[in-house]
Amino acid sequence: MRHSIIINNFYTLLMAVLLTGAFSACTPESSDKELAPAPSAEMVKFTATPASNNANIINFRNETPGAFKAIWDFGNGGAAEGDQVQGAFAVEGDYTVTLTVFTSGGYAKSSQVIHIAETNVSMLDREDYNFLTGGADAANGKTWVMEKDFRGHLGVGENVATNPSPNWWAAGANEKAGVGMYDDEMTFKLEGFSYTYKNNGDTYANKDYATEIGGASGASEDVTVSYTPPTNLSWSITEENGVKYLTISNSGFLSYYVGVSKYRILALSENEMYLMSDQKGVPGNAWFYRFVPKGYTRPVEEKPYKITDIYDDFDTNGNVVWKTENLLLNESYDNPAPFPINESAKVAMYVKQAGQQYEFANMFTDFEHKLDLRERHVFKIKVFIPGYNDFETADGETWANPRLLKQVSIKLQDGTSSQPWANQVEIKQQVDKLNEWVELTFDFGAAETINRKDLDRIVIQAGGEGNFIPGIFFLDDFRLE
Repeated sequence: MRHSIIINNFYTLLMAVLLTGAFSACTPESSDKELAPAPSAEMVKFTATPASNNANIINFRNETPGAFKAIWDFGNGGAAEGDQVQGAFAVEGDYTVTLTVFTSGGYAKSSQVIHIAETNVSMLDREDYNFLTGGADAANGKTWVMEKDFRGHLGVGENVATNPSPNWWAAGANEKAGVGMYDDEMTFKLEGFSYTYKNNGDTYANKDYATEIGGASGASEDVTVSYTPPTNLSWSITEENGVKYLTISNSGFLSYYVGVSKYRILALSENEMYLMSDQKGVPGNAWFYRFVPKGYTRPVEEKPYKITDIYDDFDTNGNVVWKTENLLLNESYDNPAPFPINESAKVAMYVKQAGQQYEFANMFTDFEHKLDLRERHVFKIKVFIPGYNDFETADGETWANPRLLKQVSIKLQDGTSSQPWANQVEIKQQVDKLNEWVELTFDFGAAETINRKDLDRIVIQAGGEGNFIPGIFFLDDFRLE
């Protein structure tokens, strides 16, 4: 067999060299000097020597005169930089190895075919390979599907190096039913590193990249596209700076298309594959995907049901972690009116922005247990509503009050539900005093509420919902009595 995989990270590295100053800018002293002749492919020379203790390990050496940088594409999913590098080729076959060199006159590249006579089974017996493919004994490979029943099986968040998570949006259980993702099957085989994508005729694609796989241009939202995957796809796992990546060849992808073929491996085990990818052209965005083996169902771990203290005074850490939805939240803001009934130094500033996309502006916290409200079910919070907010302009949904409201509501929800709002319990409190602190009380002591055992989320919402009007609110001393 012949391997000639085009590796995304190789070309990313190549472009980085070109764009970040591989060629020095001209200075007044050098502007009149001629550049050295541009290198040619014939000038690019390298040797390939098998390691003495393992014929599947090849030592490469750049012997191109005048080269100050050498970048290697091993043709097997691996890449390297340097004059002396090493490549690992576990499977027998022919591999096209390409060396690109840079000189003062430009760059050039040359390729050689490296023949590997025998497969080294010991090099394939890796934990990550075995988890992904089922190992050498799985002749048909291992098939993965999206974990549609798990909240967060698809999500989007900030692309960060440490502790990445879908903190902007996470799909609820079965939230994307009917768009063409949940019947997709992705099979990885160890033999030949082959990858098969079975999509049953259609694929879900990000609206900005749907045209790349046959979708119509100008889509206003993500679309389902009629698409036939290539049959010559392969996979590779590479490591960069201690981080492992799964790459699909020939612009292949996994289930949901966002214009990329390279995925950071966040977790890979026998029953879980959790991946993150960039979004093409949007470096700050990251997409998250959670897959499980076909036929696998995650064991349901019941949360304990208990009473606990719940408090946050925003001067100290409190014992809850707040998340936000379409909201700007500053949890340590200088008190705008440090007078009775609230002389605290710090409070929370809740900022609802203008526009339809911010009509549901919430702060919420999830618990690792279900809330036992039978003995303690009264919440209190202090609120300061500035008079400079616009409570007169009307702009919003037809089903809602289109004005910004002098109101705070607390909602109790089942955060594990795909539609946690559908069965929520909500109490709304109107505020009749502006420009001063007031304390509001929310009593969830109704029998139908205190006997529920599915509530594990608290939501705080100020200003009402369904209106498009911006507003600023200050909150403090939230607690369960």
